[in-house]
Amino acid sequence: MHKRSALFTLAAFLFAGTALAQAPNFPERPIRVVVPFAPGNTLDNALRQVAEEFKKNTGQPIVVDNKPGGSGIIAAQNVMQAAPDGYTLLLSNTSMMTINPYTFAKLPYDPEKSYKPVTGFLGASLVLAVNAANVPANNVKEFVAWAKTQSGGVSYASFTAGNSSHFAGVIMNQRTGMNMVHVPFNGTPPAVQNLLGGQVQAAFLPLMAVKSHVESGKIKVLALTSPQRSPLLPNVATFTEQGLPDLEIYIWSGLSAPAGTPDVIINKLQTEFSKVLKSQTIIEKWRAIDFEPLPFTSAEFQTFTRNDAKRWQEAVKISGFKASE
Repeated sequence: MHKRSALFTLAAFLFAGTALAQAPNFPERPIRVVVPFAPGNTLDNALRQVAEEFKKNTGQPIVVDNKPGGSGIIAAQNVMQAAPDGYTLLLSNTSMMTINPYTFAKLPYDPEKSYKPVTGFLGASLVLAVNAANVPANNVKEFVAWAKTQSGGVSYASFTAGNSSHFAGVIMNQRTGMNMVHVPFNGTPPAVQNLLGGQVQAAFLPLMAVKSHVESGKIKVLALTSPQRSPLLPNVATFTEQGLPDLEIYIWSGLSAPAGTPDVIINKLQTEFSKVLKSQTIIEKWRAIDFEPLPFTSAEFQTFTRNDAKRWQEAVKISGFKASE
């Protein structure tokens, strides 16, 4: 063996040995999780719930570092540039990892090359909600038939352009032959208000955003994008049950580390977060707000995101949508 190669091999062996020796004691200080949302967001609150359990198990707190804006790019860059030691993680999500690559002409990060997947965090479903006073349909088949008779057209709201709630409508149009017009809003609350006011006839929104209005009879939910029915709305069928499996969609988040983080550290993080995500405390708290824990292995998380990206690549292409730089 060449002397230089031998030295490199020895150095790599010693580094690996050091990492292995350190991993059982990891973490030895607080872990910073960078969140691409402002404080008070539902995902931010969910992370703080996980942080409580994580500290009980490891003795170390999670420091939530909110860096909102830029379609997640600000948070993504911050973690990409952090030391790859396991002490800085990104609360990654659908938009920044599987939609932004197709809507932005250029990104300052690469979803695969800039990070290592640690684990999934949570998944939530979207629902197809309609204004109960204006839309007579009670399921997807009836809605499609009704929409095609409306000479004035049918519009649907999303909580922002270039996101899952936007592209869910694009996929539905493509699969059913409808031509719903997309109306984006700056956040979920105004989308809900315009649905209630009848300015739009339909919307793709998180279940919890409309649940109280379903109970009051002002909004109807025609379908859920989840793989199975929600215990919160057990009588509403999923899109898959109603013949549209391509609308089985999760809006998800996960935990990612900077590229170069040693695998032994990734594995330790995955183990600790998985322990929390599988706990009855988190399962029960999240079930009440339509969140599902996603305690993936690193490999499972990578496969999940790659499959998700294929779906959004098609939807973005069909829509012709491009994000402003």
